[in-house]
Amino acid sequence: MLIVKKFGGSSVADKERIMNVAKRCIEDYKRGHDIVVVLSAMGKTTDQLLAKAYDINPLASKRELDMLLTTGEQTSVALMAMAMDYLGVPAVSLNAFQVAMHTTSKYGNSRLKRIDSERIRHELDSRKIVIITGFQGVNKYDDLTTLGRGGSDTTAVALAAALRADACEIYTDVEGVYTADPRVVPNARKLKEITYDEMLEMATLGAKVLHNRSVEMAKKYGVPLVVRSSLNTAEGTVVKEEVKVEGMLLSGVAADKNTARISVIGLKDEPGIAFKLFNVLARKNINVDIILQSVGRDGTKDISFTVDRTDLREALDTLEENKSRITAQKITFEDNVAKVSVIGAGMMSNPGVAAKMFEALYNAGVNIKMISTSEIRVTVLINESEAEKAMVAVHDYFGLED
Repeated sequence: MLIVKKFGGSSVADKERIMNVAKRCIEDYKRGHDIVVVLSAMGKTTDQLLAKAYDINPLASKRELDMLLTTGEQTSVALMAMAMDYLGVPAVSLNAFQVAMHTTSKYGNSRLKRIDSERIRHELDSRKIVIITGFQGVNKYDDLTTLGRGGSDTTAVALAAALRADACEIYTDVEGVYTADPRVVPNARKLKEITYDEMLEMATLGAKVLHNRSVEMAKKYGVPLVVRSSLNTAEGTVVKEEVKVEGMLLSGVAADKNTARISVIGLKDEPGIAFKLFNVLARKNINVDIILQSVGRDGTKDISFTVDRTDLREALDTLEENKSRITAQKITFEDNVAKVSVIGAGMMSNPGVAAKMFEALYNAGVNIKMISTSEIRVTVLINESEAEKAMVAVHDYFGLED
């Protein structure tokens, strides 16, 4: 059996935890399995490196930031190989360049294109545990790139797909996927299983347990995923195509504070304006989420939409540069907002979910600014200061607790 195991930063934060992870991997190795381990940087290393970079140059280029940040994972994998060697098991650490993990050229948020598996296969055939840097790749210029925060999950799933692994295990500091963040909603309960689609929505909408692109890739290639704790041996949550029906209407509630609202006011009410507006943002690779267009009057209309807060400044600059082209009279923004969402495949056959969510928010005194729906989710935009209160209110109102 070939197993890919991914461990996050908190799982390898210090010597004790590194040795704990090493021993857990060795247990499966000694059962005769081939083991590939993917690691994030230790603890808060990435944040510390970013702080150092911005202390020296607040406008540091994304290329140089990637060059710096990839050292975090390289440290983790080398120390893990040393730990396994100390415990008497052969292991080898490899970075993205040594494996050849090819990515697109966008620094800071690259996408994996393909993985050369020959080196990994050779090391596995030599009965070594192979330890690989997560979160990073190499572009066509032979520069190191990063896959965005949480990208080690995507590395693990991509490796599992490329190697046709029998299992992909994502280890974290929680015991699986919960109906809400247990640090915010104390009575959130752990799910035994969840569909790829539900997990993708939860990851995209703020649940930090899995990187959204990793779920996307797992669904595309049919990679069996299990999310479990690195700190104990409790059974985790299985992420797969279909789950047993347990009569559950919803799988969970998620909140995303990394969001901002932009309002473009006084646009000409004519064909093609929405295309011009969103095309200028798309050319800058700025993703837009909730969109609300007002009813046209006096020959104009307003369009409001949300973007990641990290993209806010670039989005505003881009819109200002193209203000006359998109016929905008004024551009405003709010960066103190958050998205709260309910997710569940059972919503498709239950049209009252949105109304029930709105009632829960009304009872909690939370005002809704924007609304977006899909077949398996309802998302609202609210004040950031009310995000936790809204999560608890909606979670408890739907009876998602134990």
